[in-house]
Formats: sequence, structure tokens, C-alpha cells
Amino acid sequence: MGGKSTYMRQVALIALLAHTGCFVPAKSARIGPIDQIYTRIGASDDLAGGRSTFMVEMTESANILHNATASSLVLLDEIGRGTSTFDGLSLAWAIGKFILEKNRCLTLFATHYFELTRLALEHKAAANIHLDAVEHKETIVFLHAVEEGPADRSYGLQVAALAGVPKPVIRQARKVLEMLEQQSLERGGQNDLFANPTGTEKAPPEADELREALQAVNPDELTPREALELLYRLKKL
Repeated sequence: MGGKSTYMRQVALIALLAHTGCFVPAKSARIGPIDQIYTRIGASDDLAGGRSTFMVEMTESANILHNATASSLVLLDEIGRGTSTFDGLSLAWAIGKFILEKNRCLTLFATHYFELTRLALEHKAAANIHLDAVEHKETIVFLHAVEEGPADRSYGLQVAALAGVPKPVIRQARKVLEMLEQQSLERGGQNDLFANPTGTEKAPPEADELREALQAVNPDELTPREALELLYRLKKL
């Protein structure tokens, strides 16, 4: 609902229009040579061919990994959602890493797996963006604005409410969500595939100027003006 898939399709259409000599919907555009456009978008099974949604997804992904070059444009939307959470997450991570290191093609990779945003920390060629949204009372408003950085949360329950899911179901889902989040906090954070196993936590990071400044602050004692000045100082750090 945020507009990720629409944004991805738009990029492919602009590239295609430009390569056929047409105008593109932009004030200006600089598009290099693209040999092919590969897409893995949408979820549908192949009943006649006896292939599940996940099998179709993996077949298309395999074709991209085998054939995409550094001059290709690749669109990947929600890789790994057709199987279990950990299987899907591990495959999505490995596919993203393979494209970054081997194919090295121009790629838009849309995902709800927040763990994948860590790829941008490991690879300078990767960057995180998200489609902005705001909550208004008990509803959600999608701004359809592309912003830098990863999304800080998901809005699944709000979208379900917009779709007309009965309120008792939403309330029950919210209780279950709160319970799951609490269990995750009690375990010391989300227990995902890329978290440190119990007993092998990394040593705390060395102190630096930014951490020392944060530790010395008591937010409850700051005036609004002092808080604003502190914010600018921390931003510079």
C-alpha cells in the first residue's frame, strides 16, 4: 500500500521508454545502456504446470541470477514470502548478496524483511529507501513519498483495518503482536538469522564522543531550546 511495487514498475517503464526513443515523465533523466530488464514481481502459482507460488518465485529468481549482467535492470519484489519466515529470509539475504557481489546489476529489491537493510551496512553499493506513511488517529495515511533510510516499522494491522477486517480480529491481532514483541524483548531482541547466538554476543563498542554525549544527557531536564541545540550538536557528531 505504500507504493513500493508502483515505484519499481515506474523505473522499468521509464528505462524502456527511454531506450525506445520516447519522452519520459521527468524534468530530466540520465539513463545508461541497459541490455535487459528482469522482473520478479507478483505472487501467483502455476496450477497447470504443477508449480507452487514459491516454485515460480525461485524459478524466476534463478533465471535472473544466471543471466543478469552489470548492465541489466533487475526488479525483485518480496523474495522469499512464499515459504517459511526463516527459509525466505535466508534466501532473500543470499540472493541480495549474490547480486551485489556477482551480478552487480542495477537492482531495486523491495522487502518486508527488516534484516535485509543490514546489507547496506556491508556494501557501499547498496542503499536503503522507504515509502513514507503517517498514522492519523486509528488509521494510516500513505504519503507515497520516497525517503532515505529503512522503514522503522510495518503497518500490517492498519492496512488490515482499512481492508475491512472486523475490529475484534484487529484487536486480537494487536494483543498477539504485543505478546510476540514482549517475548522478543525478553530474549534480548529479535531472534533472527543474523543475530548473534546466545553466549557469543559482541563486546560493547568502544566509547566515542557521540556515545559519551548521549550518556551525559538527561532528557527530562532539558528545556525545548536546549533540546534543539543538543539535537544539532548530536547531528554534527
